[in-house]
Amino acid sequence: MEQGKKKKRKKVARQSVKTGMSPGYMAFVGEQKVDRVRIDIIHYDENSCRELTDVSPEQCRQAVAQPGVSWINVSGIHDTALIETLGKAFDFHVLTLADIVNTDQRLKVEEFKNYIFIVMKMLSCNDSNSELNIEHVSLILGQNYVISFQETFGDVFDGLRDRIRSSKGRIRTMKADYLAYALMDAVVDNYFIAAERIGDRLEIIDDRILSDPRQEDMRAIHLLKLDILNMRKAAWPLREEISTLSKYEGQDIKTSETAVYWRDLYDHTIQIIDMVENFREILGGIHDTYLSSLSNRMNEIMKMLTIMATVFIPLTFIAGVYGMNFEYMPELKWHYSYFVVLGVMFLITVGMLAYFRRKKWI
Repeated sequence: MEQGKKKKRKKVARQSVKTGMSPGYMAFVGEQKVDRVRIDIIHYDENSCRELTDVSPEQCRQAVAQPGVSWINVSGIHDTALIETLGKAFDFHVLTLADIVNTDQRLKVEEFKNYIFIVMKMLSCNDSNSELNIEHVSLILGQNYVISFQETFGDVFDGLRDRIRSSKGRIRTMKADYLAYALMDAVVDNYFIAAERIGDRLEIIDDRILSDPRQEDMRAIHLLKLDILNMRKAAWPLREEISTLSKYEGQDIKTSETAVYWRDLYDHTIQIIDMVENFREILGGIHDTYLSSLSNRMNEIMKMLTIMATVFIPLTFIAGVYGMNFEYMPELKWHYSYFVVLGVMFLITVGMLAYFRRKKWI
């Protein structure tokens, strides 16, 4: 109870950070996950690839001014002063900067004069318990650059980095809009991995409930419900984002060559949404099965207790009659009365059990 109250107070505090402030006020909202912000650059063209680590905003501006495509990755968003400096170097709107440092910002796509701003959620599963981890990710797509903002260092883009370094595929021959597509495609591909983990957890809980339902299964079902809900909240707006990007016609930023890739990414998002909706239905069925299993178990226990009580009612009656302290009870003087009464009790018990079995109550 106390833990729930603490979580509630923390949530209210996070939501009230920017209360009363002017629009565009930069206030970091979320949990700081790294000690310091680091900016890395991968600058490439068809013939070369160059990487810079832990650079300054000014170096980012210089890299973008050179021919080719620049991928600027910012790990950590809690340093609002550094994010603001980077935003001024690229002439980003103050509302864009405010949304970058707000991890509670809903998913969206905004079109500005010289860039496109994209907010999305990166999903990953914990290796120890397969629970869902959610990270706030922002992308800014410019004419010859993409800037990605993440909460921490680890991400799902290592495969993309290897493709750029080794010049595999067509990425080194394409423009910045293809890089933005590749980044979003890596995020969506990881949605499938997270969905598979959730599917595995559903199967495990479903099999366990059918064989041996336990009290802790309700907590597992509740955690699964939260993970599926979070995944649904990330997948549904993503479909609208990709649809908006596929229809964008600003040729200086987005070319017609990538149109088919955006449509393919849209199809992948629809598949994710279908999987999430199926998971919701399956989880609802598992929840009903769990409650039914507990109810059936309780009914079996009550049935056995009722049968035992029913069997002992006539036996208790006989024992009560012969336990009365009346002087004139003929059976009390019989030599074999004790054994006769026990035999009658035994026959009554056997007869009632046989009757119950005939009725298929046991």
